[in-house]
Amino acid sequence: KRVMTNNDKQRLKAGNFVRNNGRVLRTINILRHKYNKLSGIQNVLEEDGITEDEFLDSVNFLALEGYIHLRDVATKNDASLADCHYETLEGRLTGKGIRLLAGGIEDNMIEV
Repeated sequence: KRVMTNNDKQRLKAGNFVRNNGRVLRTINILRHKYNKLSGIQNVLEEDGITEDEFLDSVNFLALEGYIHLRDVATKNDASLADCHYETLEGRLTGKGIRLLAGGIEDNMIEV
């Protein structure tokens, strides 16, 4: 039996991150023209095996890269994960996010 090395674990974690980024983006895309509460998206993805931490890592990355736009549910003002708890936020795809899912651009950090 082969023992998993730290390098193996890092590659596995990196692969999960790339796969999760795509899953988060596709889930947010379901209602492309509307904002979706991140807590609802997180619940759906948690049932699919993505942990809260993995979800937040992906949302943070996708927002920083400009694939999704986040705003405060109550005020509708722009917001970020760095400043707010994710349960107070909602998100939707940007034009760049839609372009990525449609195959117009590629990003090796997102599996579509």
